[in-house]
Amino acid sequence: MSNIESQIQISQNFDSGNIEVLHCDQAHDIRLAIKHDHNSEFYQWFHFRLTGARDQACTLNIINGGGAAYPPGFENYRVLYSYDRKDWKRHCTNLANGVLSISFTPEFDSVYFAYFIPYSLERHQNFVSESLKSPLCSLKMLGKTLDGRDLDLLTINDSLATANKKQCWIIARQHPGESMAEWWMEGAIQSLLDADNAVAKSILSACTVHFMPNMNPDGSFRGHLRTNAAGRNLNREWADADINYCPEVFLVKKAMAETGVDFFLDVHGDESLPYCFIAGTEGLSNWDEPQQQQLDFYRNELAATNSDFQTKIGYPAKAPGQANLTMSTVQTAHLYQCLAMTLEMPFKDTIDTPNETFGWSVSRCKRLGESCLEVMDSYVKKYLL
Repeated sequence: MSNIESQIQISQNFDSGNIEVLHCDQAHDIRLAIKHDHNSEFYQWFHFRLTGARDQACTLNIINGGGAAYPPGFENYRVLYSYDRKDWKRHCTNLANGVLSISFTPEFDSVYFAYFIPYSLERHQNFVSESLKSPLCSLKMLGKTLDGRDLDLLTINDSLATANKKQCWIIARQHPGESMAEWWMEGAIQSLLDADNAVAKSILSACTVHFMPNMNPDGSFRGHLRTNAAGRNLNREWADADINYCPEVFLVKKAMAETGVDFFLDVHGDESLPYCFIAGTEGLSNWDEPQQQQLDFYRNELAATNSDFQTKIGYPAKAPGQANLTMSTVQTAHLYQCLAMTLEMPFKDTIDTPNETFGWSVSRCKRLGESCLEVMDSYVKKYLL
C-alpha cells in the first residue's frame, strides 16, 4: 500500500449520506455497499464523499447494486458527481454481475457522489424562510416526525381575491430518495410567488394552493430511499394512517380534511423509466368518462407545454375496482371526488430530450414545476370554475 493510497477515505455521516465502506485501501479496488432503509428491505439511494484520491484512477464498486429495490434503475445509469455540492454532472457507470462500478479520477481532494442531486434539510429550511418573505405565503407547522423534525406546510393565497376558492394540494418526497421532487417544488413555489407572473396571478385569483415540499424529512436526512424513520412507506399508509408510525401522513390528511381538496398532485421520481409521465386513479370503482377526460386534458396539455413530458409511456392503468386505496392519489380521489395524480420524473434522463452532461437536472425539475402550474391554471378554468 502506497502512502498516497493510504489517505483515501469514504465518508457518509452527513445529511442524506448513505454508504457502507467494505474496503478502501487501494484506489483501484474500493468496495462499497448501499445501506438498507431502517427496518426495511428497501435500498437504492446513495450519497457519499471520496477524499484523498486526487489525480488517482479510482474504481468504486458498489457490490450490492444488483440487489437494490429497482435493479433496472442502475441499467444505463450515470452517477451524479460534484466538487462543490452546487454543480452536479453525470459520469458513466457499469452494472455487471450485480456490481455497480464507477471508474473516476478526481481532479480535487474531495468529490461527492449521489444517486440523484441531493436536496438537503438545510436548503429546505432556507427555501421556506425565503418563501415566507412574500405576503402571499404562510407557514403552518403541522407537527413533528418520529425523529422530532418539523412538518412544514406552505400555503399560498391572495387574500384580496375572490372568496370560496378552490383548494389545491401538492405534496412531494413521500419517498425521500426521490429528491428531484423537492427541486420540482422549488420551481413551482418560486413561480407562484413571482409578482410578475401572469399565470400565478390567475391561479391565486381562484385558488388557494397548499404545498408540502418534503413529506418525509426523517427519511431524507437518514439517506433512505423509500421509507420514514419507522421503515414505513408513506405512500402505502393513506387508508388508515397511524400517528405512532407515520405521523407524516396522519397530519397531512388531517390538514386536508380541514380545507377540502379540489385538485391533488403527488410528485415523485421513478428509478427505472427514463420518462416524465403522470399516473391517474383509473382503478377507482366509480371511474367514468368525465374523470378520464379531465385526466387526459391535464396530461395532454402538459405534454404540449413542456417538451420533457410525454403521455405514451408510464404505468399501466388499473382496471376499475383494482385501485390501491393505501396510496395518496387514490385515497384522495376517493375521499374528495377530485382529480388526483402522481407525477413521475426520471433518475436517469428522458429518452426523447436527453442531456449528455447533466441528464435529468435541477433546472429541468424546476421548469416542469412551473409547467405543471400553468396547466393547473388551465384545468381549474375549464373544469372547476
